[in-house]
Amino acid sequence: MLTIGLTGGIASGKTAVSDRFQALGVPVVDTDLVAREVVAPGTEGLSRLVRAFGSAILQEDGTVDRTALRRQVFSDPMARKQVEELLHPLIRERSMQRLAELDGDYAIVVVPLLVETDFRALVDRILVVDATEEQQLQRLQQRDGCSRQQAHAMLAAQASRAQRLEAADDILCNNDDLVALDRQIQALHQQYLALASAATLPADNTGRKGPN
Repeated sequence: MLTIGLTGGIASGKTAVSDRFQALGVPVVDTDLVAREVVAPGTEGLSRLVRAFGSAILQEDGTVDRTALRRQVFSDPMARKQVEELLHPLIRERSMQRLAELDGDYAIVVVPLLVETDFRALVDRILVVDATEEQQLQRLQQRDGCSRQQAHAMLAAQASRAQRLEAADDILCNNDDLVALDRQIQALHQQYLALASAATLPADNTGRKGPN
């Protein structure tokens, strides 16, 4: 199955995009949701986090305080690297299991740190959701209730906008309204269906699959 890696900077609109692909019947694996699963109470992932950072990262119900942990790792590069080393193998393994279970013409796998990690080698195309830095800052402050300084630190901890755009096979511009976003998604959906169909065509007598 054709696999599209969906990525973008923090608060760029990845969830809005993946929800719209899913509404079109496209199977989606969201590694953010997988990340929640691997640190659920009673999991090895949660045990790893608590051993590394202590019980202060937990809420009263025993779940991870994701906002507090996010702020900590974005402000401390060493802590961020430690979390990645602890959890990324678990997230990757479970995500690949989910992808292997899917059926369809193509699938979307949402990976916020796709450009920064070796996960990019596991997808056929990279789709970047692009937004201006100012829009990301405003959305992030509104979503997480953080200060502008904290929002800047979160953006700075990820790959730059230029690095993501350079890695992209396809780009979705999320600077306008949802109507404009929907038009772009519909066009990409047709493009991906055509690519998936071409990839499954039988080989001709030269041994080549037709047409690209």
